[in-house]
Amino acid sequence: MYAFHFDPANELLDIRWQGSFTPLAVADYARVLKNHFLAEGFKAGYLLRMDMTDSFVQPREVLGAFYESFYDFPKARRIAIVTPSAVARMQVRRIMTQPYLRIFETAGPALDWLLEPELV
Repeated sequence: MYAFHFDPANELLDIRWQGSFTPLAVADYARVLKNHFLAEGFKAGYLLRMDMTDSFVQPREVLGAFYESFYDFPKARRIAIVTPSAVARMQVRRIMTQPYLRIFETAGPALDWLLEPELV
């Protein structure tokens, strides 16, 4: 259903979803991810790549579960969403309105964008 990797050298949290979530699965995912986030010493201002290539568009009740489970999660400074699905891109744009978010069709360009130097 999901896998994640923390890359402390790049302050990168790399997440990959598969399939569809249920509200119960979202709660479990949020708990596990938060625990690992703290254990890895990550804090607000990290980079986030979420690869949804193998994920389905999520049902409305699952979107609500994500909101409730992650509303207080530390904020990233850049978010790259990966999905080739036009429907998933529309859902992401509707739900995730952060100005520091970009959507990519493949994982490589998403990572390149996250790791490029930021203009000050």
